[in-house]
Amino acid sequence: MKVELQTFFKATNPSRTLVADNPEDQKFYIDFSPVRGGKIIEELKDNITFFSPDEPTCALFTGHIGCGKSTELLRLKAELEADGFHVVYFESSEDLEMADVDIGDVLLAIARRISQSLATVQLGKLTGLQTLVQGAARVLNAEVQGVRIRVPNLGDVGVVSQNDTVSLAFGIGEITAKTKSDATMRQRLNQYLGPQKTQLLQVINQELIEPAIAKLKQQGKKGLVVIVDNLDRIDNSPKPWGRPQQDYLFVDQSECLTKLHCHLVYTMPLALKFSDDYGVLTQRFPERPKILPMVPVQLKDGSDCQAGIRLLRQMVLARAFPDLTEQERLENSTEIFDNLESLDYLCYRSGGHVRDLLKLLNDWIKKERTFPLSRPTLDKLVRQYRNEMTLRISDNQWELLRQVQQRKWVSDDQGYELLIRSRLVFEYYYEDESWFDVNPILVDAQELQG
Repeated sequence: MKVELQTFFKATNPSRTLVADNPEDQKFYIDFSPVRGGKIIEELKDNITFFSPDEPTCALFTGHIGCGKSTELLRLKAELEADGFHVVYFESSEDLEMADVDIGDVLLAIARRISQSLATVQLGKLTGLQTLVQGAARVLNAEVQGVRIRVPNLGDVGVVSQNDTVSLAFGIGEITAKTKSDATMRQRLNQYLGPQKTQLLQVINQELIEPAIAKLKQQGKKGLVVIVDNLDRIDNSPKPWGRPQQDYLFVDQSECLTKLHCHLVYTMPLALKFSDDYGVLTQRFPERPKILPMVPVQLKDGSDCQAGIRLLRQMVLARAFPDLTEQERLENSTEIFDNLESLDYLCYRSGGHVRDLLKLLNDWIKKERTFPLSRPTLDKLVRQYRNEMTLRISDNQWELLRQVQQRKWVSDDQGYELLIRSRLVFEYYYEDESWFDVNPILVDAQELQG
């Protein structure tokens, strides 16, 4: 079955997030839950739709960057919408400077996205929220020369006329867009909002979220869900007073994150699992964070995980043969690869990291520029990846990596946190057993043999 090289290359774009309600993307989607410790998205959904449909919930969702969290969250969005909920999904990195995030920024971004999503719903006067937003604009206009920020003078969400008045969502968007690109303006904004975060939380609940849910239920909806993606990407640089940013936001400001009166799902940095304050975090949120692990390519004892490899094969082959059955795809695999073993080797070397697998495959296609893709080229790419990766590994980190290789576990100290964050070590969960292992790109490194 003929496959166009450029079409396959485009379909394997590692930066592409599959959208659950897109018919073409549905053909590419592979359910990895049997080898990832269970149906995590189903658990998140059931917590909202079955256990607490009328009471606010708050969940944290984490995993390595690039492991497929956004794809799963968009599937959650589609399933919740099919079940009758109004869902606001957004990527926080579009609104926030991930190197410098404050709780006021997050609350404003959520308020903006909710009001934007409900632009056609008349919610009444948003007096308190409007006052806070206008106050922020005045502070920035007064203290930052040359800046003009338009804010609404009307309280109704969606009003866009009358004397250069803009919607509340647009007014907040103007502020967040300006402050995202200017550290001085961010500092001024947070100095203004910081002492008023309790009031900000209160007006978002009373003037925006609660009226929105009432209106949505009048329209036959079951409630409001806000999914805040990409918060797992915030840097862990210290705040001016020394507190790591991730701990500050998810531990110190947990009350603000959990007290919005709607269903909430936040992505959380995986490194927080190794923070000294992780125990505090789990006490302050209603449920323990849901973790999306890697797809296992090897079991804890070092033997191949056939179930994981089989699903990763299908993830690749579905992008070449979206309309064929699993068996038909395997029978046509030599149209793409010189043999099935080469595809399996690609899956193994990825460590079950979805984006890394697609990135390696994309580079393989670029190198060969013709089908079938051959194993020698993949071997060269693996060596290149390994050489690049080893350049940034210190002697101390090599020692930690050797310990992970032997013990299949990590402790909670800072050294291991860096290994996780740098994708040098992956976490797996399969058949009620969890373990850690070294990224398979590194397994041939001479330093690991010592």
